[in-house]
Amino acid sequence: FINGELYGRVTNVPWAMVFPNSDGLSRHPSQLYEAFFEGLVLFVILWKLRKKDYPDGHMVLYFMLLYGIFRFFLEFFRQPDPQIGLLFGIFSMGQILCMAMIIFSAMFLLLKRSDQG
Repeated sequence: FINGELYGRVTNVPWAMVFPNSDGLSRHPSQLYEAFFEGLVLFVILWKLRKKDYPDGHMVLYFMLLYGIFRFFLEFFRQPDPQIGLLFGIFSMGQILCMAMIIFSAMFLLLKRSDQG
C-alpha cells in the first residue's frame, strides 16, 4: 500500500483511491483489503482454532485453506498482472494458484479426518 504497487481495479466506490505514479484513475485499495482479511481476520480465526487439540499439521492446512479462500476472492479486486492478464477470460494467475491451494489443503484435511475416524 505504501509503495503504491499492486493496486486494485478501477472502481467508483466512495473509498476508492488514486495512487501516485499511476494512471490517475480511482482504484480499489486492494492492499488494505488483503491486510484486513489475510492479516487480521485470518489471525483471529487461527487464534481461536488453536485452542482446540488438533493433530500435527492441521493448523498449517487450515491456514492454507483460509488464506487460499480469502486470496481467491480478493483477487477479483486486484488489477491482474499485465504480463499474464486473465486466464480463461476470468481468473488471474493468483486465483488459479489459490484454487490449487484450496483443493490441496481441503483434500489433506479430509484425508486426515478419515484417518482418525
